This record gives sequence, C-alpha cells and structure tokens, in this order.
Amino acid sequence: MTTQLLICDDSNMARKQVARSLPDGWEVDISFATNGQEAVEAIKAGKGDVLLLDLNMPVMDGYETLEAIVKEDLPTLTVVISGDIQPEAHERVKKLGALDFIQKPVNKKILTKLLADYGIYSQESEQSVPSAPVTSEPAPTSVATEPKKQPNITLTQDQRDCYQEIANVAMGRAGDLLARLLNVFVELPIPNVNLIEVSELSMALSAVEREESTSGICQGFISGGISGEALLILNDSSFQDIARLMKYDAAIDQDAELELLMDMANVLIGACLKGLSEQLDLSFSQGHPVVLGLHRKISDLIASNSDRWQRTLAIEISYGIENYPIKCDLLLLFTEDSIVTLNNKLAYLLDE
Repeated sequence: MTTQLLICDDSNMARKQVARSLPDGWEVDISFATNGQEAVEAIKAGKGDVLLLDLNMPVMDGYETLEAIVKEDLPTLTVVISGDIQPEAHERVKKLGALDFIQKPVNKKILTKLLADYGIYSQESEQSVPSAPVTSEPAPTSVATEPKKQPNITLTQDQRDCYQEIANVAMGRAGDLLARLLNVFVELPIPNVNLIEVSELSMALSAVEREESTSGICQGFISGGISGEALLILNDSSFQDIARLMKYDAAIDQDAELELLMDMANVLIGACLKGLSEQLDLSFSQGHPVVLGLHRKISDLIASNSDRWQRTLAIEISYGIENYPIKCDLLLLFTEDSIVTLNNKLAYLLDE
C-alpha cells in the first residue's frame, strides 16, 4: 500500500534533501508544503499519512502546526526535521505529539532507521522500482557547473533559498550552544539573506555607532577562496540579564560588559562559522575580534574594506531569549569575490 508522505519546509533546498534521503524502494507518494498552513490543508486532503516537518517557517511554524494537528485531531504521524537542536525544542515537539526529532541536514541512515523503528517503513516492503514520483513539487532548477563571471553578481531566488537554509542549520548549532550556556530557550528566526552595496552597509551599521544603547564586535574569517567579517551587535540593556544568566557576580562595569560581549561573540560567531564549515566542507580561520564603537569606528571599518567590499553577501540572524529582553544580531558579511566559491560549494551540496 502506498504511503502518502508530506514534506513541510519553507526551503526548497531542504525539501529536496529530505526527499533524496527517503529509504530506497519505499512505496510513497510525496507531496510538499512550504509552511504549516499548507501542511494542515494537505493532511485534510489525505496527502499526509506521514509528515516530515520543519520548525522555523513563515505563516505557521512547526510548533503551531503540531498544535493544529492535535486540536483538529488530524490523522498523521509526524517526525520533526529541524536545525533547531536545543534540548528544549526536542521536548516541546514531543509534548505536542511528534514521534521524534532529527537534526538538519538530514541523514538518510538515521531517517531510515527512525521510520523503521516506529513501524512506518519496513525493509521487507522494498521493491525494485524507480524512486517515488514527486507529485507536488516543480521540477528542480538546474545548477550551473561553471560559475558565470559577470561584472555584477546577482542572487537568484534558488541561491537565496540555499544560503538561507545553510544559515538556518548553522544558526541552530549556535543557538543550541547559547541555550546550554545560559540554560534558556533561544528563539530562532528565519535568517535574512541579501546582497548589499557597501554604501548600504555603512548606512545599516551607522546606527550602532550613533546609538549608545548597543555594542558590537567584529571578527574576520577566511577560508580557501572565501573571506568576510562577522559582526555581533548586542543591546546594552541586555548586559544585566546576560550577567545574571551567566552567574556573573562582579560589578557590571565597562570591563565586565566587554567580557560578556566577547563571551557572546565567541559562542555565536564560532559556532555559526563551524556550522557553515561542516555543511560546505570548509575550514574557517578567525581573526582577532575588534570591539566596535570603542576601539574602532564602524565608518573606518567599512572604509578600510571598501575596495574588496563593493558588494557583500549579508546573512543576518537575530537571536532572542525567551522571557528575557535580550536581543543580539549576528551579521555574516562575505566579500563579493567569495560568492563564486560559495555558489560552487552550494552546487556540490545540492548534487549530493
């Protein structure tokens, strides 16, 4: 009997990765949804005997989707596949009725074993047939094997989607580390990915220089054919709460604030770059962190890099802490020259 399988993720890249990771020979009809609202409608239409569900999505996220499934008593078995690997996230989805949790990027052996353990898939039912037909997903856009050397590099929607997905996984690694450090639940957003002109970057960051309510740290990074800067911007009002969560007993003077800011930067920048390196098969070397606004003006920072930052690929992640007014923004800025190498890495990742 054919199983109606629904894959719900806002990332086209992630949906394809999950579809490619299904057990070989499993007799399924695959449908896709880009958010929880679409998934709920698909389940009602009989397309979701089994649901493979992401958590961070627009319109209706994974948690809201699980709540709707329980509230409406929808007939589906749900496995969550997410980059948010916090222990609290695991517990929350289980309480909301999910069978289990798998971290992104999905591993075929782990997914196959989990499906078998819950009796959803059996190796005895394997058949020597072509891969299951994909009924609700457009044909994949072809990826160029040779980079197009054009004066003005653009970012297609497919490429933006890929960058957003790898940033989502890296963000989850960093969020998990921060959650364990502070013993809190970290609220993870959908990352923003854009190509920014250097003039726009100056304008965007000038607020940090003018505002006394924020502090920032900049740290350079480099790998083969890739270089950039990571900027961590933290609301100064967050320092007291962060100090309490870190059980910091000393007086919160300027030196203490810089120490706390450096600790946050080490956790988030280091873990996020590690998450990217694992997915792209890279090894980043990190430079010495520089405190923005105290040791160096942002305008000077941008000016000193303007020759190689005519345009930058910017990935913005805004971390929040549940029940605390703590807010920090992590901005990963890749040089324009890095984009060709990154695009080639993404093409290889998609071809796996």
